[in-house]
Amino acid sequence: MAHFHIQNLSFSYPNAKKESLSGVTLSVEKGEYVVLCGKSGSGKTTLLRHLKSVLTPHGKRSGQILFCGVPIDEVSKQDQASKIGFVMQNPDDQIVTDKVWHELAFGLESLGCDQKTMRLRVAEMASYFGIQGWFHRNVAELSGGQKQLLNLASIMAMQPEVLILDEPTSQLDPIAASDFLNTVRKINLELGTTILITEHRLEDIYHAADRVVVMDGGKIIANDTPRRVGEQLYAQNNEMFAALPTPVRVFYGAKAEGDCPLTVREGRNWLSKTFENRTLAAVEPDSEPAMEEVRNPALKVKEAWFRYEKDSPDVLRGVSFEVPAGSLFAVVGGNGAGKSTALKAVCGICKIYRGRVEIFGKDLKKYRSGELFQNCLAMLPQDPKSLFVKKTVREELAEMCREEDKIAQAAALCEIESLMDAHPYDLSGGEQQRAALAKVLLTQPRLLLLDEPTKGLDSFFKQKFAQILRKLRQQGMTIVMVSHDVEFCAEHADLVSMFFDGQILTTDTPHRFFGQNSFYTTAANRMSRCVFRNAVTAGDVVALYQKNREGST
Repeated sequence: MAHFHIQNLSFSYPNAKKESLSGVTLSVEKGEYVVLCGKSGSGKTTLLRHLKSVLTPHGKRSGQILFCGVPIDEVSKQDQASKIGFVMQNPDDQIVTDKVWHELAFGLESLGCDQKTMRLRVAEMASYFGIQGWFHRNVAELSGGQKQLLNLASIMAMQPEVLILDEPTSQLDPIAASDFLNTVRKINLELGTTILITEHRLEDIYHAADRVVVMDGGKIIANDTPRRVGEQLYAQNNEMFAALPTPVRVFYGAKAEGDCPLTVREGRNWLSKTFENRTLAAVEPDSEPAMEEVRNPALKVKEAWFRYEKDSPDVLRGVSFEVPAGSLFAVVGGNGAGKSTALKAVCGICKIYRGRVEIFGKDLKKYRSGELFQNCLAMLPQDPKSLFVKKTVREELAEMCREEDKIAQAAALCEIESLMDAHPYDLSGGEQQRAALAKVLLTQPRLLLLDEPTKGLDSFFKQKFAQILRKLRQQGMTIVMVSHDVEFCAEHADLVSMFFDGQILTTDTPHRFFGQNSFYTTAANRMSRCVFRNAVTAGDVVALYQKNREGST
């Protein structure tokens, strides 16, 4: 019997002009690992939330959802709580207590578990997930990756039959994300827990799936094994092909023959075998110009130190960097390294106790109240919901600007014209990000700070987002971006910096920066470094493959 059987499910939000789900039919068998993917706003999150009654959104619904053969609305809340686990995008939306150990026990307490069972389950989960070292810490002290791991452990303590995950790694750095997804796979393999997961980053989960389900416009357009879905999307020239893992895109982009690789390892073996005993015509992309001394930087930070409390450790420990005017300057690094704090220090939200911040050659302290945020500086925070205070997207934008033509331009630029009358909290994560960006851009800043701007964005809008940033830079804007999205940084940044232990350790061009890293690099680089040097994007690998296939002997 299937864990879930969804039959002809349709759903629309209140006052919505079109359905968010339209005639969805899907079965999820016991023990399966199913990956759900699609564009932002395609209906993925809406579908997942229908699989647990307490999370079902308000609106008009038709069709049927069965859980183990029983209509979902007839399954008791206690059974749903214990048998259906749900991990959300934002870990802070799910944590309800102040201590790690209490969070692990909270679900069991709610189910009425006896003390002995509770203590055993909590100890088991803490050991299984490696939480012993921070078992007694305050939840507020944890990094994003630790919080998400705690959420997963808290749910698994209730021994669910099904685990549903809605973009669980959207706020994690690449290494933490990979570790988290490997843990989810381990749960599926070792415990037999049914997994239904939606992700925009498919590199670590696509190959592991029993089935890949692709959604578009509230409908299912593909439902098959990973390799067959790749073939289908490529043959149809479907936009979703751009979201597939790097090895798949490189293989088809190079017009290669044979079995398509799904993993970095398979891709590496394919490239090695292809060019075995051949003389290569080119081994690396065209060289980038050397870094030059920055003259008249838009932003200069010199020896900045900051701590949140008087007796707490320093979060910023002598941070120094310069951002050339008109550039896209990307900062990468692990969760908790201090990247977001550095952006807040540039804004003056976090006031450094030593060092200096200069914006367009003027000391931050010399900007008068309000002057800094008038056609000068703007910041898009990590959580876009923190910017929303109105009932519709239109009202949000009108709060920043009364000129209808400028509002229309910002909405068109961020492709949110169809969302103007929606409540911001009814939007998907990617749609919220676009609406927040439009709101920030209406302040017409010359220096734009972005904290995880591609979080929740699908691969299609990421490309459009890159075009937006390129257009803004052509208009003279300087952009500083903190991001875990190494693929986006490799393709679109002018300079990339590594943030570690409260400091910026190095800054270089994308090819030189990612080309010399072993772990903090792109899938394209890990896959191709056995044959090529400093190829860091799928485009780099495809171009070198074609050059060498034509010119090799």
